[in-house]
Amino acid sequence: MRWLVGAFALVLAAVTLLSFDERERCIAAWSSPLEGRTRSQRHNAALALARVNGAIVQPGEVFSFNQRVGSYSVDQGYRPAPVSYNGQLVTAWGGGVCQASTTVYNAALLAGMEILERHPHRFAPSYVPPGRDAAVAYDAFDLKFRNPLDVPVRIHCSVERGQAIVRFYAAGGSVPEVRVWQDVRRVVPPGRLEMGEGGRYGRLRTQGAAGFDVVVYRRVNGETEMISKNFYPALNEIVERTD
Repeated sequence: MRWLVGAFALVLAAVTLLSFDERERCIAAWSSPLEGRTRSQRHNAALALARVNGAIVQPGEVFSFNQRVGSYSVDQGYRPAPVSYNGQLVTAWGGGVCQASTTVYNAALLAGMEILERHPHRFAPSYVPPGRDAAVAYDAFDLKFRNPLDVPVRIHCSVERGQAIVRFYAAGGSVPEVRVWQDVRRVVPPGRLEMGEGGRYGRLRTQGAAGFDVVVYRRVNGETEMISKNFYPALNEIVERTD
């Protein structure tokens, strides 16, 4: 699956040294694939990542994605792009920003950050394992976390070879040993709905997608905690019958 690429990128990025300060090292990283996204979605995701890039979170400080990124509006350079609304793709300003927040969220989890606010999507997005998404909407849904380490962390964001990549760097101090995983307890297959009667031809209106009942866990320095428990309903395939 596409999100497996992110796991491989994590392993590679975790040993990357930062050139800006030789004392800094990458303590966590995550990537998500931009393949299959529209040009405007990729633009918006890259723009949001550029706004997060370079953020420094001091010990005990709270990071807010919305506060750092600002509104996802035309005056901020964002474009209208497809977003999922109640199972349907609609066009809205800033479509694609949620992929940026999701990538930041997963890197923050692996860096041992204390998650204060995170929201799931209605339906599970395809660019991340189920349960690992972080939906945002300016002034409504935010992604917030606190730095529990005794050293500042710096967030580096980039788009490389079709991947949105977020890395957390720190210099000195004790870095926690972190493992994050998801327990998919149930997979709900999509159904098929047909619109119209008696038509000879079928036109696909909505691509179906599986639903998931999933729990996400994290182990930090040997202690396990439940991060989230979410249910994503299946998205039915909708076919319109025409003559």
